[in-house]
Amino acid sequence: METKEKVQIDWKVVFKLGFILLLISGVAACCLALTNYVTAGTIEEMNIKANTVARQEVLPEATDFEEVPAEDVVKVATEIGMEKPEELLEIYAGKNGGEVVGYTVKTGPGSGFSGEVQVLTGISTDGIITGITIIKHNETPGLGALATGEWNDQFTGKSATEELIVVKGTAKEDSNEIQAITGSTITSKAVTAGVNISIEVYQIMSK
Repeated sequence: METKEKVQIDWKVVFKLGFILLLISGVAACCLALTNYVTAGTIEEMNIKANTVARQEVLPEATDFEEVPAEDVVKVATEIGMEKPEELLEIYAGKNGGEVVGYTVKTGPGSGFSGEVQVLTGISTDGIITGITIIKHNETPGLGALATGEWNDQFTGKSATEELIVVKGTAKEDSNEIQAITGSTITSKAVTAGVNISIEVYQIMSK
């Protein structure tokens, strides 16, 4: 009858290896924390610059921007009757020579095909949409992602006195119609919803 050999565990080796792994994990965590601490300020500064550039793109006449306080943004969202006030992310007054020349409004409707679509809209004081840009989205590349290209140029020049509507066919000239992206009507409506929120904000801010 064969006897099974007992496996001898060298607990000293086990504890030594465990200690080494713990030490490596601790050092890695410290390095990550240090990297995050060192780069946090730089990343924040880059985000601020990127957002400033985006505001200037959608409201070219403005040379500097003044942020509307968060509590006032909440009041505006309430005044226009938003079901989800958190979708109104920010409002900036665009200025040139100390005079307000328009507003930029960032919205984040969660009605896109893949969730939130953040839209930045510029509207001049004379009630004209001066441009829009998509800040963030998770839409399907090649379909919803087209909203970041030439498609959004059709918003420029539209009146901010009435709601924009999405149509599947060709949009009529000098109308409030926006032609949907082929095969991506949901994304088209999400972007337009963001712009329509901005129109309502403008109408409140310009009173």
